[in-house]
Amino acid sequence: MYAVIATGGKQYRVQVGDTIDVEKLAAGADGGVELRPVLFVGDDGAVTSGAEALSGVTVKASVVEQVKGPKLTVFKYKNKTGYRRRNGHRQPLTRIRVDEITS
Repeated sequence: MYAVIATGGKQYRVQVGDTIDVEKLAAGADGGVELRPVLFVGDDGAVTSGAEALSGVTVKASVVEQVKGPKLTVFKYKNKTGYRRRNGHRQPLTRIRVDEITS
């Protein structure tokens, strides 16, 4: 069984036991989270979609750790003026493990 969830403005396809990195959630380490909304559920070729059919479906996950993403370099440049700015960014992420998909 798998589900498609939406969190942090992105969609993820998850199964029980998957570990994924999502944008930072307000849950502490070793805490549990309930991921909603569930957009789609598939089970052995049978699919479920639609708001009414998915109203009772939840995806429960546990927080493994709070991490930072890879370093990104932001470089601004304007031609012929000597304007150069270099900056970096690391996105805060939450690593979660999917424990249960309930119908």
